Amino acid sequence: MARTMVILGGQWGDEGKGKIVDLLTEKAQVVVRFQGGHNAGHTLVIDGKRHVLHLIPSGILHEGVTCVLGQGVVISPQALMDEIDLLNQKGISALEKLKVSSAAVLVLPYHVALDKAREQAQGDKAVGTTCRGIGPAYEDKVARRALRVVDLLTPSLFEQKLEKNLEFHNFMLTQYYKVAPVSKEPILEEAERARKYLSNVITDVPALLATSYAQNQNIIFEGAQGALLDVDHGTYPYVTSSNTTAGGVATGSGFGPRYLQEIIGVTKAYCTRVGGGPFPTELKDNIGKHLAEVGKEVGATTGRPRRCGWFDAVAMRRSAQLNSMTWLAITKLDVLDGLKEIKICTGYRTPEKMWDNLPVDCEQLALCEPIYEIWPGWQSSTQGIRTWGDLPKAARNYLERLAQLVGTPIGMVSTGADRRDTIMLTSFE
Repeated sequence: MARTMVILGGQWGDEGKGKIVDLLTEKAQVVVRFQGGHNAGHTLVIDGKRHVLHLIPSGILHEGVTCVLGQGVVISPQALMDEIDLLNQKGISALEKLKVSSAAVLVLPYHVALDKAREQAQGDKAVGTTCRGIGPAYEDKVARRALRVVDLLTPSLFEQKLEKNLEFHNFMLTQYYKVAPVSKEPILEEAERARKYLSNVITDVPALLATSYAQNQNIIFEGAQGALLDVDHGTYPYVTSSNTTAGGVATGSGFGPRYLQEIIGVTKAYCTRVGGGPFPTELKDNIGKHLAEVGKEVGATTGRPRRCGWFDAVAMRRSAQLNSMTWLAITKLDVLDGLKEIKICTGYRTPEKMWDNLPVDCEQLALCEPIYEIWPGWQSSTQGIRTWGDLPKAARNYLERLAQLVGTPIGMVSTGADRRDTIMLTSFE
């Protein structure tokens, strides 16, 4: 029988999902991205070589695996072609393994221009987007005016739709934001290149996945960003523009939810966040700097530094609830090596009340102060350890407490960036 797994970020993204997907793809035949765009970044280290992916699923580095971009993904044709070319330069024939949903929405230059203009206009109240045009593309989708991948196949129809969209968006750019308009011709040229480049990989993704499942192929669904950035359930408005939680898998891929078997939540052994928004356990002291430096906490897509803090069990418990997580994959345990003490946030307090769950209201969350448990650190290296019993006792105690607080068992612990530096506590046969 086919095995299906959903792999999601449990925090605010950047949890190391790429490594987990890459590792588990050894047992899969299909890997599917179901939301997000090239604002995401997954970093993989295999035999010491670093690979950064933005749109293409992390399974692309395995032979015999079909990598799928579902209709919940918004796709920049130029970004996708550039990523394929870069993989080709590394000897990885990405186009031969790739399938792209005909119903996926396109990210075009006017989306990027709008994204940049909005963030600039917001000033110090900016959301902190990557300015890649992702939000405006999703807006066009919901407004039912988006250009989709299938439109690339009919140039005359593409141009007609493009002219209407440019009229609308250029009005906003020039009259409201007072910036330059976007020209039509470069977009048409990009679309023509994309039509020739991608025409053989455009497909009916729901039909493809139904066939794969019927043929007992194992399927992995790979999320981008993290559950706390979900547009409905995250720290709104400091969120992404798609559903990053498990509910987005079915809509973003066209695969029926009844066939989803395991939902894996990936979380760091501490916590990070990029961009704006409340972050109760954020550390602005030397410990925060230590986590950022040792953890190399810089965005794979944007190069922006990540804000760092202690593990937030309150936020992670909400994430586990939202996604009905089967088990957790804990990453970057080794970053905590050498700290004399380690804190875990077990609740929040405000002047009015105590909180044991994540406030829905972002403004309320910004007022929350963390309540900590203090645990002893371990004065030895966990780097590269691959067996649970070889971990320091203090590290095992810490991990067991995280699982207890979140209410979800741990199935995997990552002790380094390389694929092999992993403790497996769950069977994947």
